[in-house]
Formats: sequence, C-alpha cells, structure tokens
Amino acid sequence: MDPFNSASAEAAERALLTCLRSLRWAHRLADHRPYPDLDALLAAADEAAYDLTPSDLAEALAGESLPTLPEDAYGAAHMALNAAHAAYEARFGHAFVIYLGDTPEGEALDHALAGIRSRLTNDPEEERVVAAEELRRLARGRLVRLLRGAGNSATNHDEPALGR
Repeated sequence: MDPFNSASAEAAERALLTCLRSLRWAHRLADHRPYPDLDALLAAADEAAYDLTPSDLAEALAGESLPTLPEDAYGAAHMALNAAHAAYEARFGHAFVIYLGDTPEGEALDHALAGIRSRLTNDPEEERVVAAEELRRLARGRLVRLLRGAGNSATNHDEPALGR
C-alpha cells in the first residue's frame, strides 16, 4: 500500500483509471488516501462504484472492451462472441462487461458467451444495474492486481508504475 499511498495524486489517478475508467471514481479514491490496507481501499472502491451517476457509468463503460479470449480459442468462438457483442452494443449502446476473475480459464469463453446471451434479454435499466455491478467487480480485481504488482520488482507494462 505504501507506493499507492505515497504516489502523487496524478500518478494515483492514472493508475486507478486503469482499473475503472471513471474520473470521478479515480479522483475520489486518490483524494481519500492513505488507506491502511487493501481491504480498506477495496471497501472505498466499492462505495465509490456504487455512487457512480449514469454519466459516470457511461464514461466507465466507454473505456471498456470485450473480454480477451484465450489464444487457443477456436475461430468459431471468436465469431460467436463478436456477433453476440455486436448485438449487445446495438441494444445497449456500450461494450459488454463481465468479471471473469473467478472463472477457470478453460470455462471463461463459455461463461462470457452465456453471460452475453442471457443479458441480451434484459431491459436497458436492468442491464445498466448488471453492467455497473460487473464494472465494480472488474475494478476490484484490477485494483488487487495493480497493488500486488506495485509491491514486487517485476514490471507490468500494461499498468502504470506507482510511487514515481
């Protein structure tokens, strides 16, 4: 937690934006530092995510993309997911988001396809609530990875460094 707590506000916000692309969410978490531990940060992140306005949610969803399929996924799976995603975007106007962090790697594709197909039946307000919850879960998982990565000497080139 020390690198995150001691980072400049700008560096902390940049790092937080890799977890959830909402400026309000990132500002709020950066402004309330220091956090005593990861659990306190995750609780604050959840609270801030629950407080997202519809425009904050739209901003966060605009920064998302389709979950990455495993490299060995067959071509038909890519086509099926792309077709379902196109239908989802046409219906709801934003990218499909789903948290797959607790899903075994071999089941991720099936879970994503089942999720997108079942959520296509939601009405727009119901889907907004589901998408907000999935974004909250994604942000939690990304925060954990970000902070665990900040504490070791290995560099993750996809996420900004903290404490600089």
